[in-house]
Amino acid sequence: VMFVVSLISTSALGQVSKYVPGTHYQVLDTPVRTDDSSKIEVIELFWYGCPACYAFEPLMANWESSQQPDIDHKRLPAVWNSITQIHAQVYYAAQALDVLDAVHNPFFDEYHRNRNRLQNEVVIREFFESCGISKEDFDNIFNSFSIRTRVNQAEAKMKGYGLAQTPSLYVNGKYVVTLGEGGYQQMLDIVDFLVSIERG
Repeated sequence: VMFVVSLISTSALGQVSKYVPGTHYQVLDTPVRTDDSSKIEVIELFWYGCPACYAFEPLMANWESSQQPDIDHKRLPAVWNSITQIHAQVYYAAQALDVLDAVHNPFFDEYHRNRNRLQNEVVIREFFESCGISKEDFDNIFNSFSIRTRVNQAEAKMKGYGLAQTPSLYVNGKYVVTLGEGGYQQMLDIVDFLVSIERG
């Protein structure tokens, strides 16, 4: 009887621990403070030039559209060199101008589908203009103090999580999920698993 009980317990444990810390996700030694403690924060670390991020974006957008109100989904542009820095400026400038919907996916497409690497301010300004944003609006915001500050904050936050490969998902300041053998969908399944833990 003891043996049977043991088998059942092991099976139940297997269901509970479908995803294993250290294998499927990482647990941070020091949690990172989230912006809103009343919600479960899910941060998507991305870079516009990352092919995996480009492939992952439609799945991420679909996931976001199906979430409950207690989920606080944010994007965090990766910053580790000059090209990622200027692309982070793109993201925050579009956000500040309230044109993220007009810029975000088209910028991905322009980089990957059209092979326009968008590596300097001149071509990026032209791209914004093609999205309907005036040269004046672009010039007023792109190199502004507020955008530089946001980029610096993004770099600091990324360093706080320690694992900085793209794409990564940071869950509630405690967990890091990176692309593994299970692919993009498994990343989101692991996030759902961690969200259920955080909900209790």
